[in-house]
Amino acid sequence: MASNSADTLHDFPPFFRVHKNGKIERYLETDFVPSSHDPTSDVQSKDVVISPENAVSARLFLPKSTIPNQKLPLLIYVHGGAFSIESAFSSLYHNYLNTLAAEAKVIAVSIEYRLAPEYAVPACYDDCWEVIKWVELHAGGQGPDPWLNEFADFDRVFLAGDSAGANIAHNMAIRFNLDEFGYGIKIVGIILVHPFFGNGKTDNLWLFICPETSGSNDPRLNPAADLDLLSKLGCNRVLVCTAGKDRLKERGLIYYDAVKNSNWKGEIEIFDIEGEDHVFHLFKSTCENAVLLLKKIVGFMNQNLLPSVL
Repeated sequence: MASNSADTLHDFPPFFRVHKNGKIERYLETDFVPSSHDPTSDVQSKDVVISPENAVSARLFLPKSTIPNQKLPLLIYVHGGAFSIESAFSSLYHNYLNTLAAEAKVIAVSIEYRLAPEYAVPACYDDCWEVIKWVELHAGGQGPDPWLNEFADFDRVFLAGDSAGANIAHNMAIRFNLDEFGYGIKIVGIILVHPFFGNGKTDNLWLFICPETSGSNDPRLNPAADLDLLSKLGCNRVLVCTAGKDRLKERGLIYYDAVKNSNWKGEIEIFDIEGEDHVFHLFKSTCENAVLLLKKIVGFMNQNLLPSVL
């Protein structure tokens, strides 16, 4: 992409830049792929619109069940991309969710939320919360989507995400505990892969995309800054995944230590893979370490869970 620094007002490579005329230009284009039946994983996907006015939607993934009339754990997944790039409808996340749904035998809801900077934070949080509330509509079997009504086990719900998506997943688990809305679902655990958290230092990207922020210790960015709020995680188990070469690895470790030192009563574990970089598993999905990470995540969701039947 041609660059003219004289025309650039704000620049956040490799994500986006803002021109003086207000135009927002992303460094990388997202390749969108349609929902489909994936012959390799035998997973069927489809798209649903949840909030037409806010352009909030999701892609649902349904694996082929090997046990008739089996209720499946429900995974709510939030894609990464520094709050500003990528999509639940990109080939990167479409392929990953196909594999994850098939291996873990879960029905998955992959959230398409509004991106910064066109939509400043907290739009991404609000959109994902709206999807969680939409999911809860199905807990009594009378929601708008037949897949969730028929196949989802709402006592076995997981939140997961990578990078900024992991940040959002964490914040949804906090909000789940603070904003009671019926508790028709139970969040068993959250899975935070290479989470994008703050470390108490100035983060210029965050300051730009979240004008309302209180600063570098905003607990949405830096959960370790507020141990009392951190103790209100609305789940029983947390898995934090880090990578040895990831510049954000330290942030995951800080988060892990903070949760351990808070008054939260659940169980947290950390899983580190040396020699790999940020979200390597999305770009090298068949490498040995990506398979290892996948097995860890699958095992976390399937741990101590007995099958439920219709």
